[in-house]
Amino acid sequence: MAATKDSGYEGFTAEERAAMKEHAKEQKKAAKRVSAVEKAAEAERDVLEKIAAMQDSDRVMAERIHAVVTAAAPELAPKTWYGMPAYALDGKVVCFFQSAEKFKARYATLGFSDLAKLDDGPMWAAGFALTEVTDEVEARVAELVKRAVS
Repeated sequence: MAATKDSGYEGFTAEERAAMKEHAKEQKKAAKRVSAVEKAAEAERDVLEKIAAMQDSDRVMAERIHAVVTAAAPELAPKTWYGMPAYALDGKVVCFFQSAEKFKARYATLGFSDLAKLDDGPMWAAGFALTEVTDEVEARVAELVKRAVS
């Protein structure tokens, strides 16, 4: 997209374009005609491969988040979403992990979509910054994920 003199908009970053390309690949892969069990197994393998490819601190956090989410809400199915680990209910993403390194950010993020049932009055958090995953953080993530799907 071209920038106008007044807007200062210079288009998507290289990281954003790469994420969109990954999302297109994910969509094509999901459209393959295979059994639901095969798709689920392939989606989980894809998530574990993405986690394994992350840099050390992001990888450690993503591994722990993956373990917590899958234990706390086994009804959520792991899948990749814009090249990041995500967890879906009936094919729709409820929560996701975004590595700091991928978008050159200061911290990783655990995010929740609008499908997550985290409503708490007229305003509530839908994204959480992560610099490490401690036992306390694991407990909070488990509680949030359980609430998100209840």
